[in-house]
Amino acid sequence: MNRQHAMTYDETVEFIYSRLPAWHRTGKAAYKNSLYNTERLDSYFGHPHRAYPTIHVGGTNGKGSVSYMMASVLQQAGYRTGLYTSPHLKDFRERIRVNGEMIGREHVVSFVGSHREIIESLRPSFFELTVAMAFEYFAIKRVDVAVIEVGLGGRLDSTNIISPAVSVITNIGHDHMDILGNTPEKIAAEKAGIIKHGTPVVIGETTPATHRVFTGAARRQEAEIFFAAENYGSLLGDFDILSPARTYTVTEHATRKIFRGTVPLAGDYQQANLKTVFQTWRCLEKKLAITEQSLTGGIANVTVNTGLQGRWQTLGNSPLVICDTGHNIEGIEYVSRQLERIASDKRRLHLVLGFANDKDVDKILPLFPRNAVYYFTKAAIPRAMDENTLKAKALAAGLHAYSFQSVREAFASALTASGETDIIFIGGSFFIVAEVL
Repeated sequence: MNRQHAMTYDETVEFIYSRLPAWHRTGKAAYKNSLYNTERLDSYFGHPHRAYPTIHVGGTNGKGSVSYMMASVLQQAGYRTGLYTSPHLKDFRERIRVNGEMIGREHVVSFVGSHREIIESLRPSFFELTVAMAFEYFAIKRVDVAVIEVGLGGRLDSTNIISPAVSVITNIGHDHMDILGNTPEKIAAEKAGIIKHGTPVVIGETTPATHRVFTGAARRQEAEIFFAAENYGSLLGDFDILSPARTYTVTEHATRKIFRGTVPLAGDYQQANLKTVFQTWRCLEKKLAITEQSLTGGIANVTVNTGLQGRWQTLGNSPLVICDTGHNIEGIEYVSRQLERIASDKRRLHLVLGFANDKDVDKILPLFPRNAVYYFTKAAIPRAMDENTLKAKALAAGLHAYSFQSVREAFASALTASGETDIIFIGGSFFIVAEVL
């Protein structure tokens, strides 16, 4: 590194964005279909992830929520807990947390400055480097356990060098099909790559086709497999659109035990995630001595403990402003049904939307409510879909649509057009939500 100029935090982040291919900026070009760089970095840093037990969480939708909830449960049980997730919403440091606290700016600067030689010579992707940073940071901070969210796929994901205490796959959906495969079975096979020999695996939701894929993968790895949807039933109740919290009931079929509590995540889709969290808890309960009180307390305190944002989050009440990071067909189906349920003659819907250019918007747009006003825009990233293209597709589908060059303009226009009892929804992409936050 040039000793004449020690980089600031902002310069450091810009360095890793500009020098290294980043998925959230360039998409498919940043994907590495090999673990070569990851293994080189892991060897260089002395295999830091071996210093603490891990929980590996993959899947198409819900893996972020499940990761955050499991981290909160572990914190509630008294464990010093690392949490690695992606992408971030506002600050790069959100990706790497210990007990909910983001990695320090000074550590990010020191990491890049101290190891710039191997970064320059190996030229890993943004994600490969970030994973290495997280694993080393957790070792330095002497975490008791770390929850690691898979980035993309599973088999070739940079996180897939760990030997976890349990592997979790939430579900299989239509996302990144150009990379992972064009059928649910092919995608499931890639996600199943995180199943390790002799290690229990939790599956959230399945179809008959993906069920067979997971069962076969677990059998080959001699891994005990648990299907959360078969072993647990869940119900979210007491839905108040002005409240960020909901009550829940989870029934454990084998014991007929009923668990009740609250969760500050109001999205309907959290029902499946709660089942997955409960099943994962059962797999870890004896290994890590996690009580039922730690489980329900961790779920109730997930946003306080971990800083989770962007999941059916209320940003304002008059008009009601809600954002959600759901960005593929399955995630948007849940969101759209919930929006239709809370809308009424007195509560008109205004949707501020943008998408990445790899999304199949011809299939996504028909999922949204027809009786709404649409404000299409694009996030400030190269892989954002053009707002005028979105508007044209929406008009062709019979939707009431406008387009705006920036998220700020689109949101401001929606606010201006909304009455006090109306609903503004912001979503379609992590990066649209990030700009509003």
